[in-house]
Amino acid sequence: MDAGLPTFQQASIIDLIRYGGSLFNASGLTFGHSYDNALDEATQLVLHALHMPHDLSPVYGASRVTEEEMRRVLELFRRRIEERVPAAYLTGEAWFAGLSFKSDGRALVPRSPIAELITTGFEPWLGERHVGRALDLCTGSGCIAIATAHYHPNWEVVGIDISDDALTLAEENKERLQVPNVSFVKSDLFDGLQGEVFDLIVTNPPYVTNDETDALPREYSYEPELGLRAGDDGLDLALRILRDAPEHLSEDGVLICEVGEAERALTALLPELPLAWVEFKVGQMGIFVAERADLVEHAGRIRELADARAKR
Repeated sequence: MDAGLPTFQQASIIDLIRYGGSLFNASGLTFGHSYDNALDEATQLVLHALHMPHDLSPVYGASRVTEEEMRRVLELFRRRIEERVPAAYLTGEAWFAGLSFKSDGRALVPRSPIAELITTGFEPWLGERHVGRALDLCTGSGCIAIATAHYHPNWEVVGIDISDDALTLAEENKERLQVPNVSFVKSDLFDGLQGEVFDLIVTNPPYVTNDETDALPREYSYEPELGLRAGDDGLDLALRILRDAPEHLSEDGVLICEVGEAERALTALLPELPLAWVEFKVGQMGIFVAERADLVEHAGRIRELADARAKR
């Protein structure tokens, strides 16, 4: 494992990062959990092992490491390569919307592009609308709900999930980040929210198809399958959300939903439904914005499709 690595008297932080990046690329790792390349993952693992902040200034890159520090780094490299554990689970931390979240196998690693929407105030999609209450469906680790509440301290934010494990992690993250205006509720989508109305609903539900879930690289096996699998076309939950959202949205409320690669299947099923697909800094990422009025107008067709799934 350490063949060719400089001795500890000579190795610097940047040496270890470069070495880790080379090892990860040579080992054919999959990057899709917060980081999308080998060098960024190696950087985070090295800094975690050295008890350094994730945004350590490059000026420290030439700093020498001790033998014990190198041992800790190499052990993380070994586990990342041999066990294929996502880096966020090895460090127990994932960054989302500029905030540090506890991350472990109770929920998916925070990584949704919705983070960009949160930090930009959901503009231009909210415009002049008043938001008093916001809902995060399928909250998982609580990252979307907590980040939304953090950046909008005057909003009441509710996060729901069907998983007890995920909700426990979300509560721990609420305590970690000291965000008072967010609460968590156990519910199967809207089932436990009778009579509750929100001005904004944000959701990153499971949207990976059965075939894609079965073929995912080993890294994804550490995440709960409940947060990934969503039927033959990835839309089993998204259609239920589209069907039931109008009942829980205020009159000029907005639904923001991530469906990833299932975007094509959704537009094929509901070509008449006017959905605005969000453009991010890196382009479209399979996230749409829907107005309550449009969901009501097309409620018949949406209900037909969603109800048909329930009968399978």
